[in-house]
Amino acid sequence: MDTATRIGVGRGLPDRSSLTLGVADLAVLAALIVFGQRSHDISPVTDPVASLETIVPFAIGWIVASSLVGLYGRGITTSVPRVARLTAVSWLAAANVGFILRASPAFAGGAPWTFTVVMTGTGLVALVGWRVIYATYANRSE
Repeated sequence: MDTATRIGVGRGLPDRSSLTLGVADLAVLAALIVFGQRSHDISPVTDPVASLETIVPFAIGWIVASSLVGLYGRGITTSVPRVARLTAVSWLAAANVGFILRASPAFAGGAPWTFTVVMTGTGLVALVGWRVIYATYANRSE
């Protein structure tokens, strides 16, 4: 399958379930980041800019990587192992994009190795876990 087919070029806008799933993915990612910041005594209420500066690079990475991998294609949730594999590949790519962006002058925070290890691991567990649970539930509902 070529890249144009995987990312949906020429097929119009994504369907409602794909958009809902994408929003849920971003919510899981944002919750993970906010949870991590709270463990460092950073509050998204008192310092929303710090939260946004951490969320945005990873959200950009996730949107790009998951789209290129085909994570929002029709019928993607029919195979739990496939969902796990594609989600893992998407996150590993997205995390690296996020680290590159955070290390750039465009965002504060940098990308120390401890942050990259923790963010990669916890993001992998959170996103793959959420997607596997969703795919399992979606397959039982059909």
